[in-house]
Amino acid sequence: MNRAKAWLKRYGRPLELARWEFFFENGSKDAVLTCLQAFQNDDGGFGHGLEPDYWLPTSSPIATWMAGQILIEVGASLEDTIVEKLVSYLMKTPQMAPGMWQTVLPENNEYPHASWWHWREDCQADWMFNPSVELAAFLIHWSPGGSKGATLGWESLVHAMRRVMGVTEMERHELSNFRKSLALLKAHQEHFDAVMEYPFAEVEKQIQRLTKDVIDKDIPNWATGYKPLPLDFIQSPRDPLFTELEELVKENLRFYLDQRTEEGIWPVTWGWGQYPAEFAVASRYWQGILAVDRYKILQAFGEELA
Repeated sequence: MNRAKAWLKRYGRPLELARWEFFFENGSKDAVLTCLQAFQNDDGGFGHGLEPDYWLPTSSPIATWMAGQILIEVGASLEDTIVEKLVSYLMKTPQMAPGMWQTVLPENNEYPHASWWHWREDCQADWMFNPSVELAAFLIHWSPGGSKGATLGWESLVHAMRRVMGVTEMERHELSNFRKSLALLKAHQEHFDAVMEYPFAEVEKQIQRLTKDVIDKDIPNWATGYKPLPLDFIQSPRDPLFTELEELVKENLRFYLDQRTEEGIWPVTWGWGQYPAEFAVASRYWQGILAVDRYKILQAFGEELA
């Protein structure tokens, strides 16, 4: 971890360094918020390559979603101006379909980006409720009950929950959005059961089944590319799926440890297929993000590694 932090100080973004210090060295929430504010626009949304594969400087739902995840992990509240502005952005940004903010914007094609972030007229079919279901959960989490923000969040969730309950399989990233949304909504389970078409417990069961199906269980294949691994979904021993998939999770922990470089970080296992100079920069940023995220997971499973 000492080598990983030294690498972050040399090559990472200040944001990841602030997150590292917050999680592992009693750093302050305010330091994280200060770094994150650099990516926030006047309209309250986020851009400027906060998602390193998506370099659009103006606000987008996807960059705003990434900001929201960071704000959740450091315990930001509506009293923080950065959160208040994010909620305002979501409230003002029209949905392209009921419950669905537009994932990829046409203007994204004008800036360096990964091939999968290229806009085309039918591209929303690839993304569906990624990240909209999580954006809706943010609104509920950060809005007073009965407010316009909470109402929009619950109205949006109706459509997302219809989707997840109507499929037999789901793409890994959208599924991750649903899992993280449910974690936020657990505190609102009683209201969820009152206003949704499906009980919380039934939705949770469906999402767990979809998760078990999508996880790559071919362990020798994990090092060959960008695979949906157990720890992409099960990130602490408290996760209900941990007991059921314990041995697979432990294999993933060992895999993470084995895949570290001498600098204590992890290589990026994907490429853009275009913009090689810009991807070289983005891959450095991703290595910083992976370092923070994976050491958080290793720390959470510390007893399992002992």
